[in-house]
Amino acid sequence: MRVLISTRMGAGHFGPMIPFAHALLRRNSEVLVTAPVSAGPMIAEAGLDHHPIPDPPTEGRAERFARARTLGDDEANALVVGDLFIRTDAPAAYPHVRRAIETWEPDVVLYDISDFAAGLAAEATGVPAVSVSITLGVHMRTLGATIAEALDEVRAEIGLDPDPQLERLAQTPAFTLMQAGLEEPAQLVGPQPLRFRVPDPAEPRPLPDWWRNDEWPLVYLTFGSVAPSMEYFPGLYRRAIDALSVLPVRVLVTVGRDRDPADLGPTPDNVHVARWVPQADVMPHAAAMVCHGGSGTVTAGLAAGVPMVVVPLFADQPHNARRVTDIGAGLAVGPDELVRLPDAVRSLLADPSYRDAAQRVADETRRLPTVDSAAAILRKVALAARL
Repeated sequence: MRVLISTRMGAGHFGPMIPFAHALLRRNSEVLVTAPVSAGPMIAEAGLDHHPIPDPPTEGRAERFARARTLGDDEANALVVGDLFIRTDAPAAYPHVRRAIETWEPDVVLYDISDFAAGLAAEATGVPAVSVSITLGVHMRTLGATIAEALDEVRAEIGLDPDPQLERLAQTPAFTLMQAGLEEPAQLVGPQPLRFRVPDPAEPRPLPDWWRNDEWPLVYLTFGSVAPSMEYFPGLYRRAIDALSVLPVRVLVTVGRDRDPADLGPTPDNVHVARWVPQADVMPHAAAMVCHGGSGTVTAGLAAGVPMVVVPLFADQPHNARRVTDIGAGLAVGPDELVRLPDAVRSLLADPSYRDAAQRVADETRRLPTVDSAAAILRKVALAARL
């Protein structure tokens, strides 16, 4: 079976696709990833073949993101998804993704749900497609009207019939790594994505001997892959490090591959800063996590039963922060309230209810089928399309 995986640039978009890609390879499928040129290093590191397409248009992009940061959460997300992801990026990427489908002739397309060009190209070419939801259901449902309006404009441009109720999108099978326990109860009514988990590693790998006192609990500090490229670096990182370093804990900070840890200046002995460390290596050792609330990070943390302090910055992160607090698996602290960070981490470490709540999600995760089952389903989707 040949599977074309299509995704946007950025670890938050490509990261959730990697476990499915590896599961397909384990089942002897051919896998090709079509994604922007700038995603090349990530794709190569994942050991996957890359069919590069041009990066999204840059004109007006920074200005739109700057405007989004002045708006409320829902308005900002509507601007980014409607004007950038759909009206700007989808028409630009569509001919390239369609050409990849027509020339490589996959049996099925597996695409990041925010990669709207891929869904449209699969529909236009008649190739069966499955999406991968990378956010909570509430995020996409809140944006439903915005997505429908913007998509119909693009559909008209490329000669596809309108879909004002998003019926075609709703009919596309969907996979996700996000746990049902993190969803809002109201979002669990109606069609649901098929939920899977990443197989557990055979044996957790030990972390290097970065700290003098290995008996102190480990706190993992990450603000994801996008924040380091924005104005949050280095200021937000430095304030968080200063707040956490006063605690009797070991702090592991990751700043992304494109940033130099030296830019943060000297750090105390109980703090180690790295560009990147695989989260799967960190989670088994972490007593708590301080993060931005990105969907992939939250999902991985809860899958490992790690309680967290969420410092939401943008996109779906405020939704995720609310859900983490609602289910009792952590606390939320605003980026301008980092003075509260030491007390929040103390609470996570002292009150077992937070870890218990995170562990309940971890137990739920372990009951899910692995992504290898998703590979088998993709094969059935491809076979059904031939009948």
